[in-house]
Amino acid sequence: MRREIQKWYSPRLNKNMEIVAYGHYGFALLLFPTAAADYLEYERFYLIDSIRHHIETGKCKVYSINSINSESWLNSRMKPKAKAMRHQQYNGYITKEVVPFIFNDCGGRVPIITSGASLGAFHAVNTVLRRPDLFDGFIAMSGTYDLKWYADKYYDENVYFNSPVDYMPSLNDEYWLNLLRSKQHLHFVTGQGPYEHPKSSIDMGDILRKKGIPCEVDLWGHDMRHDWPTWRLMLPHYLESRF
Repeated sequence: MRREIQKWYSPRLNKNMEIVAYGHYGFALLLFPTAAADYLEYERFYLIDSIRHHIETGKCKVYSINSINSESWLNSRMKPKAKAMRHQQYNGYITKEVVPFIFNDCGGRVPIITSGASLGAFHAVNTVLRRPDLFDGFIAMSGTYDLKWYADKYYDENVYFNSPVDYMPSLNDEYWLNLLRSKQHLHFVTGQGPYEHPKSSIDMGDILRKKGIPCEVDLWGHDMRHDWPTWRLMLPHYLESRF
């Protein structure tokens, strides 16, 4: 299996950012790390091994990137306004730098499905809902989709426009809604065991359906906790059964 690490200086983030690619062919699966982790987290916790078959057979080509959560919402030393601005810079890094890199690496435009667990699921969903012209779907595992959980009572337009439970109910632009309605792979999946919050997925699914946007909300059992063994079952199952 091809494994290649690349790095470039991001002018939007003002720092070097790494990305690792696995595989040669297939649609692009873009992984957002959990919490404050890095681009190799999914490899270290054997999630890449759990989907190795799909990579090696050319179903998908996986890209795993760094987070900047420790420089935004998970940094208790930063002021909330600065956290929100850093988040917006990260959005620009994804759309203006990571997406062109993926297209170039694949030799042209390919479908991009985002995925991640926990806080990575939030980024996966937010990225697709904000830019359905660039992204084709998500597999969101054990996520929460209300940015106010992390904003410590701070609220401005950067928080609003990155909090799906806030901006999606107010989205009335038919151009963007029709792009979202055309998606076939909007998957919310969560366990119901310790430290999971299935209501977040249920609520987000209800919001999308009220806008006529098809999505799946899949609740796994009460034995499925918010942890790596759960996610190592979820992601290969979705790649096998939905794609």
